[in-house]
Amino acid sequence: MKDHYDYLIVGAGLYGAVMARELMDAGHSVLVMDKRPHIAGNVFTRLDHDIHVHQYGAHIFHTNSDAAWNYVNRFARFNRFTNSPVANYHGKLYSLPFNMYTYNQLWGVTTPAEAQKIIDEQRADAPKEPKNLEEQAISLVGKDIYEILIKGYTQKQWGRPCSELPAFIIRRLPVRMTFDNNYFNAMHQGIPMGGYTQMVANMLEGADIVLEEDFFDDRQKWASKADQIIYTGPIDAWFDYKLGNLEYRTVRFEEELLDQENFQGNAAVNYTDSETPWTRIIEHKWFEDLHSNKTIISREYSDEWKPGMEPYYPLNDDRNNDLYKQYKALADQEENVIFGGRLGEYKYYDMDQVILAALKKVKEIL
Repeated sequence: MKDHYDYLIVGAGLYGAVMARELMDAGHSVLVMDKRPHIAGNVFTRLDHDIHVHQYGAHIFHTNSDAAWNYVNRFARFNRFTNSPVANYHGKLYSLPFNMYTYNQLWGVTTPAEAQKIIDEQRADAPKEPKNLEEQAISLVGKDIYEILIKGYTQKQWGRPCSELPAFIIRRLPVRMTFDNNYFNAMHQGIPMGGYTQMVANMLEGADIVLEEDFFDDRQKWASKADQIIYTGPIDAWFDYKLGNLEYRTVRFEEELLDQENFQGNAAVNYTDSETPWTRIIEHKWFEDLHSNKTIISREYSDEWKPGMEPYYPLNDDRNNDLYKQYKALADQEENVIFGGRLGEYKYYDMDQVILAALKKVKEIL
């Protein structure tokens, strides 16, 4: 580690890695630091019993952007993984997203016209201006799909009844009248062969990296290391939470190594009834099958976030969005500090959006 750098990047996730790569390619010196013992942030994968385990939840790269796709392919080869999750409701299995397989499983129909007729009948009494998520969902897909495939899962995910959740969370639902069960239906989709950690390592090649160091433990020391700081942590933490905490949902993972080759036959199975405590089970080997004779599963539990816990999904309701605007106003006054990424911008990002946002920002910087 040198005495001084052009840029200090706080956070070794995707946003920080893209910024580091582009700044280094432009001739700048870069120090990247992260409080975790590894790079790659929430897309971190580790190799365990010849299985690439997505330690912080499933991440499937999907995009309609040629620019984002071409960018990640500079650092990894991608397989042809297609996300086709399954829903388990009281032991009965349904295809996701909602498509002709789903309608056949629900009602025994075999034609799009039959399926559409049932959906139209079930949403006929829904309010024309839905005031909450429940009303919004029923107005889009009818009562059966809502009760069986949306209600329980959503209430577990957000920790509150659907009738108390804002309608905007579920403004659009894929309702397909074909047998297409490709969840994302994006032009480009896949998993980096060798795992996300190796992909991010390739992005960071040439950077000095410090792990297991929290910027805020010695803020003055780390800030003095560079002319400019790119900060990807929680924006409210930068200001010592002086206006209050921004709120998130968090996820708890219960991982299990099984002495069998195949547990559920699919990478993701969502549990949509309210009685099952977990939201879904991930079987990691099906993202990239390396022919292990064992399998590793993760049960995911959605929890209310509290300070000290890992923040996952921003609660972008009116209260939190107003608070973020106040923090953003403070951030705009900071000299030589750039706030970016999911936590720095208090914004839910898909991976391709993170990459494109970082490329746009670094272009502005350069």
